[in-house]
Amino acid sequence: MGCFSVEVVIDKKMTETEVIEELSDGMTIGIGGWGSRRKPMSLVRAIARSNLKDLTIVSYGGPEVGLLCATGKIRKAIYGFVSLDSIPLEPHFRNAKQEGTIETSELDEGAFYLGLLAAAHRMPFYPTRAGLGSDMLMMNPEIKTIESPYKSSDGEKGEELVAIPALNLDVSLIHMNRADSQGNGQFLGPDLYFDDLFAKAAKRTFMSCEKIIPTEDFLKEGSVHTLKIPRLFVNGVIEAPRGAHFTECPPDYDRDEVFQSEYAASAKDLQSWENFEQKYLEVTSHQEYLKAVDSRTQIEESQNG
Repeated sequence: MGCFSVEVVIDKKMTETEVIEELSDGMTIGIGGWGSRRKPMSLVRAIARSNLKDLTIVSYGGPEVGLLCATGKIRKAIYGFVSLDSIPLEPHFRNAKQEGTIETSELDEGAFYLGLLAAAHRMPFYPTRAGLGSDMLMMNPEIKTIESPYKSSDGEKGEELVAIPALNLDVSLIHMNRADSQGNGQFLGPDLYFDDLFAKAAKRTFMSCEKIIPTEDFLKEGSVHTLKIPRLFVNGVIEAPRGAHFTECPPDYDRDEVFQSEYAASAKDLQSWENFEQKYLEVTSHQEYLKAVDSRTQIEESQNG
């Protein structure tokens, strides 16, 4: 009798609600994307609607940080920056930092990358010269320096290096243009934004996407070089068309600058925020959010028409 093998295909499709059920208070959550670019906003809004609290958010920050600050979900933010790109400083994050309602750890972009890389490689830290003599060490006294075990060329003691600690994550949330039901992810825009490292640095990763497609269709969408998220590192896949809105997700759509301006303006005072929250966050699902967004667009078009 000949030997044969059977491939077991695991369906990892989930909903935003099911992802929230996997999260708990006090978790350290990494959020992929970059500034106001390809953020997993349908999942971020689901967190905002939930009862979760005391979260540590780790990201190259954008509106997800501000939104979760405004809804009282964040205890601590660890970031390389927090920006809306066309609006340099995220206004809700600025309010939280100025009012002292959150703890923060600000790293330069390179140090943040090394922290992700160390976690992805299951290393306790990565050494670097970056940061020596800078305010990064003064602002983050928990970051230590070490002496290289290798002597310099002149025979003196090893040089001093900064030991960037691993950014170990309980969960990562990322957004891709395409995915299959098994957890493979594909980006079609200009940059991966280190989402592969976020996936590898976390104990579990949940990936939203614009569209779930058959595995064999990936190369119809883009080259093999766009297949950067292996199913090995993904625990759940959420199909969420326009799931990165209002951030950009090219080539599927650009940033909604009009909506982003409305969001930024909601940081002006409590009444502005409550109006925004009632209109766009006090909804039951991502689909209801999109209806609210589209309703606003239709009203604007009729007024301008």
